[in-house]
Amino acid sequence: MNILGIIPARYASSRFPGKPLVDIAGKSMIQRVYEQGKKCQDLTEVIVATDDHRIFDHVKSFGGEVVMTADTHQSGTDRCAEVALAYTHYDVIINIQGDEPYIDPEQISKLAACFNTPDAQIATLIKRIKTEQELHNPNSPKVVVNKLDEAVYFSRSALPHIRGEEPQNWLEFYPFFKHIGIYGYRADILQQITKLPISPLEKAESLEQLRWIENGYRIKVAETELETYAIDTPADLDLIK
Repeated sequence: MNILGIIPARYASSRFPGKPLVDIAGKSMIQRVYEQGKKCQDLTEVIVATDDHRIFDHVKSFGGEVVMTADTHQSGTDRCAEVALAYTHYDVIINIQGDEPYIDPEQISKLAACFNTPDAQIATLIKRIKTEQELHNPNSPKVVVNKLDEAVYFSRSALPHIRGEEPQNWLEFYPFFKHIGIYGYRADILQQITKLPISPLEKAESLEQLRWIENGYRIKVAETELETYAIDTPADLDLIK
């Protein structure tokens, strides 16, 4: 398979403007993400997709591949779809989060391996939840998985509900998983899902992957033991440093 890794990067983040260019131990965040992506041998090519000339020029300065995209996209998925239209020889597109500077190439490979299954349409990663704090954190989406290793539902709430047990004890009774926000898509499926209107479930939970499930698309999951650290705010940056 030919697999294209795309790193969506925008400057105008409401919680952390300009974060792709923030310095982390001598390198920008976007450079660190790009270099981690390039280490993955399962990716044929890695490209940064941005709508800002400051990011574009910076990626060029360290020798990275970068393309300009429209500034009207509502999500990284939409930005990936625009790039994929110009790179039609790729079978699979992997959306690498631009705010995870230390993403492990092994996680990207694990995601890419999901597409060795011919009927895999979309894929993502999950990780076992081990603490009560993480289980009940609404900023950490949870995933319910079926026996076919497909996502049944994503929620900001802890699902399933363990009837008759106190919430602080739920981890003793069921294997809960959190979502790791990296996606892979068959190239044709990517174009299809970006044409779907916002769905009621997506609007309720503010999770775009629910739009795909609600419209009948299947999301393959692979479990990882590796943690990822996303930088959403300046406080996150202090923590990761």
